[in-house]
Amino acid sequence: MNKSELVSAIAEKSGLSKVDAKKALDATLDTISSEVKKGGKVVLVGFGTFSLTQRSARKGINPRTKKAINIPAKKAAKFKAGAALSNL
Repeated sequence: MNKSELVSAIAEKSGLSKVDAKKALDATLDTISSEVKKGGKVVLVGFGTFSLTQRSARKGINPRTKKAINIPAKKAAKFKAGAALSNL
């Protein structure tokens, strides 16, 4: 399912127009993104938790040249499925 299909499904189930459903979805995704970027967590009970995790620096191997490379530390978004979603 892509974004336009999701907007259509939201509009159908909620009785909103597609324009309003798209606005609601965009606002939801923007809010989740901004909170996670700030280092916060967004917990949707039964669905899952969005959070930010710190990945430490490590050594890797370039598969093409087989030479060792340093992979820098970075922050990454993380999603952990909730009970209702993981018990499918």
